[in-house]
Amino acid sequence: MVRSPSGVRRLTSRRLRSGAVLLSLVPMLAGCTVDNLPRFGFPRGVTSQADRILTLWSTSTIAALIVGVFVWGLIFWAAVRYRKRAGGEDVPPQVSYNLPIEILYTVVPFLIIAVLFFYTVIDENYVNAESKQPDLQVSVLAFKWNWQFGYVGQQDANGKFVQTVGSTDEIPVLVLPVNKRVLFTETSPDVVHSFFVPEFLFKRDVIPGRTNSFEVTITKIGSYVGHCAEFCGTYHSAMNFEVRAVSPADFAAFLTAKKTGLSTADSLRSIGQPPYAVTTRPLGGGRGQLAAASVRNNP
Repeated sequence: MVRSPSGVRRLTSRRLRSGAVLLSLVPMLAGCTVDNLPRFGFPRGVTSQADRILTLWSTSTIAALIVGVFVWGLIFWAAVRYRKRAGGEDVPPQVSYNLPIEILYTVVPFLIIAVLFFYTVIDENYVNAESKQPDLQVSVLAFKWNWQFGYVGQQDANGKFVQTVGSTDEIPVLVLPVNKRVLFTETSPDVVHSFFVPEFLFKRDVIPGRTNSFEVTITKIGSYVGHCAEFCGTYHSAMNFEVRAVSPADFAAFLTAKKTGLSTADSLRSIGQPPYAVTTRPLGGGRGQLAAASVRNNP
C-alpha cells in the first residue's frame, strides 16, 4: 500500500519533531552538573578541566544512546510492521524515493555532528588553555623508567633546584596545592613517555627533543596515582608516580621544608602527610636509572 501525500507529510513532520528533540538534548544535558551525570566508566575527576571533559563525555554518550535507541526502535518496528504475512503479496509496493525523508535523514545527522563538534572545540580549547602567569610551574622529566619533578624557580640554600626523583625503591611523590593553576612542562632524554593521572581525565605525551606543556587546577585534596601511558620498554608497567594534593598552606610548609634540605619523605612527614606513596608501590630491584648528572641535576 502506497502512502498518500498527506500521510507522508504527517510522518515527515513527526520525524522532524523527533530530530529537533534529539538535537535539543545535547545543550540541555550540558547544563547538568557533573555530579548528576553518569560517568560510563570514567573515574570522578579532581580538576576543573576534568569536569569539562566528563561533561562532554557523558552528554555525548547519552545523546548517542538516545539516537541508538531511536534507530533500533525504527529497525524493529519496520521488521514487525512490514513482515511477510500469509496470503500477502510476494513483493510489497516499491517507492523509488521520498525527498522529504531523505532530506531529513541527511540534515539531522549533520546537525547532531555539528552540535557535538561545537562543544568539543569549546571544551578542548578550555582544557588546552595555559595562563600567562600560573601560580606554580612544575618541570617533568620522564626517563626509563621513572620520573623527576622540579618546582621551577624554587631553590634551596645551596642553590639547587627543589625537586623530587623516583628511584628503584621509592615512588616519586609530586606534592601540589589545590585551587592553584599549575603549569607542567615535559621533556624526555630517551624515548616517548606519557604523563597520565586517571583522575585528571587527561594525559599528555612526553617526547624526546620536544617540550610539551599543559595546565590543571586541582580542586580536591587527596592522593592520586599516575602512570606512564606510552609503552617505553621493559619496566613500563612499573613507571608510576603519585600526585599528593594538599592545601595551599600545607604546600607552602612542604616547600619550605624542602628548601632546608629535607627529603621529600621527611618534608611530607613534617606537614602530617604519609611520607611515601599510598596509591602504588615500587617494583623493586632491576629498573635501570639514568646518570645522576643528566637526571638529578636537571631543573
